[in-house]
Amino acid sequence: MMKYDVAIIGGGIGGLMAAYQIKKNDPSQKVVILERGYEQEKRKCPAGAGQKCVHCKVCSISGGFAGAGAFSDGKFNLGTAYGGSIGEELGERVAMQYINEVDHVLEGFADDYPPLYQSSEALKLKCLQNNLRLLDMNVRHLGTDRNYKTMLRLIEHLKEQGVEMRARTECQDIDRTEGGYSLKIECGTKKETVETTHVIIATGRSGADFVKKMCLKFGVHINANAVDIGVRVEMKDVIWREFSSVIYEPKILYRTKTFEDRTRMFCFNQGGLVSAENNHGVITANGHSFAEPEKKTENCNFAILYSIHFEGDFDKPTEYAENIARNMNFAGEGNIIVQRFGDLKRGRRTNAHRLAANSVIPTLEAFPGDLSVVMPYRALTNIIETLEALDKVAPGTANDDTLLYGCENKYYSIRPQHDGNFAIASGMYLIGDGSGITRGLSQSGAMGLYVGDKITNH
Repeated sequence: MMKYDVAIIGGGIGGLMAAYQIKKNDPSQKVVILERGYEQEKRKCPAGAGQKCVHCKVCSISGGFAGAGAFSDGKFNLGTAYGGSIGEELGERVAMQYINEVDHVLEGFADDYPPLYQSSEALKLKCLQNNLRLLDMNVRHLGTDRNYKTMLRLIEHLKEQGVEMRARTECQDIDRTEGGYSLKIECGTKKETVETTHVIIATGRSGADFVKKMCLKFGVHINANAVDIGVRVEMKDVIWREFSSVIYEPKILYRTKTFEDRTRMFCFNQGGLVSAENNHGVITANGHSFAEPEKKTENCNFAILYSIHFEGDFDKPTEYAENIARNMNFAGEGNIIVQRFGDLKRGRRTNAHRLAANSVIPTLEAFPGDLSVVMPYRALTNIIETLEALDKVAPGTANDDTLLYGCENKYYSIRPQHDGNFAIASGMYLIGDGSGITRGLSQSGAMGLYVGDKITNH
């Protein structure tokens, strides 16, 4: 039986930053990271550009060392206006201290660290004049390629510092012991038990079921969060060049006219690719882009999401959103559905002939179909209205040839109560997107650094 001072479940940026801070503060600490996915360099997605998802058992896009961020666009939003609520949890000053520290740590492992994209008053005014709100934050864009290399160097550094990295190792259960916790783990057919003084759960959104299971076991109250339902939108990159050349990532809020619901445009990828993610057998859309000019496409992509806040005793918002995506996969013969915006407005499905003649060439092989067969009326109405509103500040957004991929869902429903320092039980911490507190790389990393300080009494 192996014994550790700290066992970290999940090798995404939150877990990596926690390990980094613990070893920096106290090199004598014995730390292990347990990751159910593959080593970063072995993570390969068969669904490359223009290919469809092949339903891998463990998705290499959303899981593995370096987490979902390994193949993301590498956007680090250096602030608290969006990307989570760590500012509310820690206070603005402390939250920004740790967000800036994440930026500083990454700079030490990156080649040619990119400059900041800063906010634009002129573009904010243009949005306000059209009933849109452009969110204001500085952004550091590493790009998928540079971000991948930076994470790889960070992981190598942790190995050199003595952090044990265990890939393809899944934690099945946690039990309390006299000196801390006992973790039941599986690596293939091999079952082991690990003992540790502290546990950090950093499983990301894909670990929501595990987090819920542990909360029920240890009597931790769970607060219901919203879920986001929407689509990934793809069009010619030049349409949003006025915005993306200045601020890189436009994040825009809109209040719809029909229902007065809040929608948001986010995760913008300049010259990017649409990608597929496999979350427990449910295939959803996402997107990324590279920093290297030769890897850019002629398209850009972004998400439009509608947030649903459930009231009353309903406590299964994640299951609700997953069922919509699962039915979308069913209608798409096991794949994501893609539809031309012009076809959606005309009430007809997109077929292979119309897609082949489309001026926007899809960067992901998806099933030509009809989103309205599955997407709830309210969500679809909100998405259509948002595209038409965005067309006023970026003409061409609502073109007939704009492509919509469904679904793109974000789950934030697991938000357990904690002690103010992200501990859900004595010596057990919950960080990152799986906590329901963060929604991005910077704030997830900041939580890891913060908890690393708490464990080592810094």
